[in-house]
Amino acid sequence: MDLLSDPNIVPMLLAGVAAAATVWSLAMSLVPADTLDKRLKAVAVEREKIRARERERMNADRQRATLRQRPTTRLKEIVDRFKLSDWLGTETAKAQLTQAGYRGQKAEYTFLFFRLVTPIAFLLFGFLYLFFVNDHDLAPLLRVAGVMTAAYVGIKAPELYLSNQRTKRQLSIRRAWPDALDLLLICVESGMSIEQAFKRVGAEVGANSIPLAEEFALTSAEMAYLSDRRLAYENLALRTGLDTVKSVVTALVQAERYGTPLGQALRVLAQESRDQRLNEAEKKAASLPPKLTVPMIIFFLPILFAVLLTPAAVQVMEAF
Repeated sequence: MDLLSDPNIVPMLLAGVAAAATVWSLAMSLVPADTLDKRLKAVAVEREKIRARERERMNADRQRATLRQRPTTRLKEIVDRFKLSDWLGTETAKAQLTQAGYRGQKAEYTFLFFRLVTPIAFLLFGFLYLFFVNDHDLAPLLRVAGVMTAAYVGIKAPELYLSNQRTKRQLSIRRAWPDALDLLLICVESGMSIEQAFKRVGAEVGANSIPLAEEFALTSAEMAYLSDRRLAYENLALRTGLDTVKSVVTALVQAERYGTPLGQALRVLAQESRDQRLNEAEKKAASLPPKLTVPMIIFFLPILFAVLLTPAAVQVMEAF
């Protein structure tokens, strides 16, 4: 306890953690990470789930009865016993989990479980640290405020992690989407069916975006097993949550319903996606000078003034 209460220990620990994280980041950047095989295995598992679900639905329609699934994991039992989905679940949590790449009930139950455990863990850590390890000469009211702040950070931590994963996944899909549309257009105009086109493009686009390859493989599986292609297209839009994907899905649904030419619509949408990606790059380039203004004022101008004015100041001091 005396060692932990030393004010020099905490900066040393933080410096050690930062150094270890830096070494780990540099080492991981040198190791080639190829998770395409793992994602394809996950897609195969999801395809089997779709097949099993469709078989269950057909058997249920035939028998006019529903099959009840019993909890199979300890995590599911905890979530159901404490009814976490009622007072910790949000309306958009399931959609955000799907858009972040976490599908199935296991991901939902894990998210709800961590929304329960993380605030309690942060609360206990803040309480033990501020009241027993080192109070930093704070008033009791400030220590209580610090503990409540730690609990609030624990509440928001799972949501921030989920939002970060969702943003990174959508960015990967958005960057590779125009190229995927071009490949899809080539496959459709060559006479390939839309199911085979999605399957082929999903295999080709995996080198640029593994999440997009995963989504295309799932869409191909759903089109093969679902009774209506429109449901597969809509599920693709829901899983990605991107406006560019929604526009393509709308074009595919209209082509499926009214028999309009699919190649022309894909060509126009692909051009729009490329223009949008170029506009985003130009927007980032245009916002660079204002962002560099503050670093230049803080870091460059003082050094420049010192280099220019120091010789003149030395000469003036020597003259007087």
